[in-house]
Amino acid sequence: MPIKYQVELNSASKIYGETAAIQNVSFQILEGEFFSILGPSGSGKTTILRAIAGLIELNGGEIFIGGRPMHGVPVYKRDISIVFQNYALFPHMNVFSNVAFGLRMHNIRGTEVHRRVNEVLKLVWLEGMEKRRPNQLSGGQQQRVALARAIVTRPKVMLLDEPLGALDRNLRESMQVELKTLQREVGITTLLVTHDQEEALTLSDRIAIINLGRIEQVGMPTEVYESPVNRFIASFMGQTNLIPGIVKRCTERGVLVETPEGLQILARIGKGETKEGAKVFLAIRPEKIQLSSRFEPEMDNVLQGVIEHIVYKGAQTILHIRVGSRLIVAVEKNTFSESVLSTGMIIFLQWPPENVLILRE
Repeated sequence: MPIKYQVELNSASKIYGETAAIQNVSFQILEGEFFSILGPSGSGKTTILRAIAGLIELNGGEIFIGGRPMHGVPVYKRDISIVFQNYALFPHMNVFSNVAFGLRMHNIRGTEVHRRVNEVLKLVWLEGMEKRRPNQLSGGQQQRVALARAIVTRPKVMLLDEPLGALDRNLRESMQVELKTLQREVGITTLLVTHDQEEALTLSDRIAIINLGRIEQVGMPTEVYESPVNRFIASFMGQTNLIPGIVKRCTERGVLVETPEGLQILARIGKGETKEGAKVFLAIRPEKIQLSSRFEPEMDNVLQGVIEHIVYKGAQTILHIRVGSRLIVAVEKNTFSESVLSTGMIIFLQWPPENVLILRE
């Protein structure tokens, strides 16, 4: 049985004057999947969403929704819904009327409207709030109304344009869990565009990383975080230590790389060049670094450093450690029991080769 894609982009391009907003973008979204497009401001992610919605026309390429080509198909015939960052609720309507608006636009009337609105308000935990106006709701409640309005028409695809961006951090984190739970319950294929890496990692089944209008990598959250294909993704997906070096030799245990400071680091083979003499970059996540007050010579990649700066963050502590002329960031999850961490303290850093990735540009 063939895989059923609910959304497909084939070589999609959009040009404004002499500027290419997106270039040759291709990906597929499975039916029922939560798919995110993640990238910095100006990378082209919103252009993709607007093109899928039918709000702009492509200069090249094709878009399919439910297997149907979308060229020339207006927004209201695409069987989609959109949730914007500002929610776009009607201030003069109560919760019930806001949610029912899309149904009435689809010529659904009478008891069916009441049945479906009440059903979806129960799903988003807004029972009993039908008569409230948007200005009588919290930010999280307004966001739930926008989601209810988006799913009540039972579209093929729900498009989310940074819908949690206006919420404070704690509410945003709780709404991420609620949004994912809701999406799983209703089973609607969902596309989220966001610049928030944590949000994309929390919500997504798969993530497409976009930069300068081009898709750099598509994969599951663990894949794009643990095995980025280039420097941009490694640095954009959370914090990482990027260290330049030259390949000295390949061994059965990994690739030996020498840094400009003369440090010898053993790494696993990644997406970068591994020929002797090749210039490469090493990526080491701060949380992958083990810290000790003692030198353990039998272990790989043991470096001595001096703590320069400490940032306490409750569940963990961020350390900036000077190793020669290079500053390395490490994360300590407040389990360091050998001594109290302090600036100026000599400390040993260690990581196994499998936690060091060789990357291309």
